Amino acid sequence: MSKARKIYKTEDGGIVYGVMAEFDTPADLFHAAERVRDAGYSRWDVYSPFPVHGMEEAMGLKNTKLPLLTGIVGLSGAGLGYLFQWWVTTRGYATIVQGKPFDTFQPWVPVTFEIGVLFTAFCALLGMFAFNALPMWYHPLLKKDRFLRVSDDRFVICIEAADPKFDPDRTRELLEKLHGKHFDFVEE
Repeated sequence: MSKARKIYKTEDGGIVYGVMAEFDTPADLFHAAERVRDAGYSRWDVYSPFPVHGMEEAMGLKNTKLPLLTGIVGLSGAGLGYLFQWWVTTRGYATIVQGKPFDTFQPWVPVTFEIGVLFTAFCALLGMFAFNALPMWYHPLLKKDRFLRVSDDRFVICIEAADPKFDPDRTRELLEKLHGKHFDFVEE
């Protein structure tokens, strides 16, 4: 049975989404991410204006299943394209073309390839949307003016209140020990 999420309120009565802290450099952000991971938090994220090399490992993220899913769907699409062409030329509308046998595969290769690419592309696009919960029309962090500069020159960690280990005071204390600056509780 799942444990009910504890709801934290701000001083003005708003529901706490999480706590965010800024860091000065990518190296500070990287080391803070390692420490947050080691502290056992599972619902948190890192925001920076550019990719930080090795951040996935620092956060303890697992590899995505999207490449496997995309490969399976792409090969299935190619197989379906091949089977469809085989059925059309040998069963559905068998017509002798240029005196060649019905089941020759060479003319089917371009269409098989293109259908495989088409299925792969759509699976990758739709899978990326699904796995990343996109489109996300609203996010509580977008209400914070300091967070809006993360695409420019800020490095931020936000730990969500939905995390089982979240406690407003202890979480903020951890981020302070990691040399975070400008702590702020984010309301939903």
